[in-house]
Amino acid sequence: MTLSYDIWRRPWFWAWVAAAAAFAATWSLSSGGGGGAAALAVAALTFGSFSVLAGLGQMMVITMGPGNIDLSIPATITLAATLSLKLMGTMQGGTTLVIASGLLVALAVGAGAGIANFALIRLLRIPPIIATLAASFLYQSLAIWSNRGIRVKPPQALADFTTGRAVLGVPNMAWLALAAAVVFWVILERSAYGRRVMAIGQNDRAARLAGVPVDRTRAQTYVLCAVMASLTGFLLACFSGGAALNMGAEFLLMSIAVTVIGGSSIAGGNSNVPGIWAGALFMYLIVSMLNSYGFGAGVRLLLTGVIIIAIVAVASRGKGRT
Repeated sequence: MTLSYDIWRRPWFWAWVAAAAAFAATWSLSSGGGGGAAALAVAALTFGSFSVLAGLGQMMVITMGPGNIDLSIPATITLAATLSLKLMGTMQGGTTLVIASGLLVALAVGAGAGIANFALIRLLRIPPIIATLAASFLYQSLAIWSNRGIRVKPPQALADFTTGRAVLGVPNMAWLALAAAVVFWVILERSAYGRRVMAIGQNDRAARLAGVPVDRTRAQTYVLCAVMASLTGFLLACFSGGAALNMGAEFLLMSIAVTVIGGSSIAGGNSNVPGIWAGALFMYLIVSMLNSYGFGAGVRLLLTGVIIIAIVAVASRGKGRT
């Protein structure tokens, strides 16, 4: 009785309820039947996994408290995808070496972007929302300069992996995103770094007085967020058959949406890793349902914004009463 009540009170529980309701509603608009449900589930798991990977990094930044947000995620995704695929397209040698080199370049791009973001925030005293937005223009410009309209295809083995379903019929990308979510849950719940992030989000001043290395922890978190964005870009480019200059655009709003809908506090100090998956599935299914009705991108973005505002308002009101 107590266990069920505790689950009912957890924010991620309601995120999963919303995802299940969205699945039922979306399926009802399709042709129906068991095959239709299976196809919808596979699609939701596949495309939702990219939102999970980007959302996990954004969740860590948001957990550090008000004002902490990374708006450079879309540009980092694009730049990492462009540079890694361009390198792999010019390399000679074994497939394993080519893939490893491309992945290393993508992660290096993410690490560099994270360091640059925090440098703007810390050294120049620029608010995170402004610093990461300004940095995103630089990253996007670099992606445009390096791409120059050339679409390089990923190695076939990597394309097969990102689009395949090797275990139990579940997409490989879903297994990878699930593994990443487990790692982040362990980091937040079992590591000293995770406790520091939560402490900073709950009370920055108190964390400093308690001896928490606030600046170092923030730097690590912005780097982690950017690395997750670069990993997302690398895998998304391999999945879609190449890097495009607008491939990261949808992840600006999506990374925030899956974090908030998943139950993480926008005020910081509280995160919900299980809810990230629920939020990602919910957002994909909502977009699919709107597509079934023939709504355009403008309506989808408007609805996403309304959902985020409504959830933040409800969460803030609930926090004020406790």
